[in-house]
Amino acid sequence: MRIILQRVKSSSVSIDGEIISQIGRGLNLLVGISATDTEAELDWMTRKCLELRLFRDETTDKPWSKSIVDIQGEILVVSQFTLYGDCRKGRRPSFSGSATPNLAEPLYDRFVTKLQQSGLAIASGKFGAMMDVKIENDGPVTLILEK
Repeated sequence: MRIILQRVKSSSVSIDGEIISQIGRGLNLLVGISATDTEAELDWMTRKCLELRLFRDETTDKPWSKSIVDIQGEILVVSQFTLYGDCRKGRRPSFSGSATPNLAEPLYDRFVTKLQQSGLAIASGKFGAMMDVKIENDGPVTLILEK
């Protein structure tokens, strides 16, 4: 499982010009599922996304002190199979490392459900759809998580 995690001021997903999901301050997660991912990867990624200290403590002005849970921020989760694109050979990426849609979609849905169990506001794109993702990156802070 691979996630591009971005700390954002806001983020939204549109399909055919219509916004289907949006968040304010929080995290945008671009999520790639590999063919070998299991529940163990979902659990690890859920904990990591919820517990990483990526936000400033406003009372002490200390950076990297608060998690998304601490600030009661929002999360937008967007499926992105292209995170497993392999460009080492030729001029066209190979996506053989990505899980097939019938395997990836249930895992993606379970990941979103696990994040929702935190009690935070969790929004999601539409699995498998062509989406326009608007990201107002805060910092910018962008990290790659892989398990």
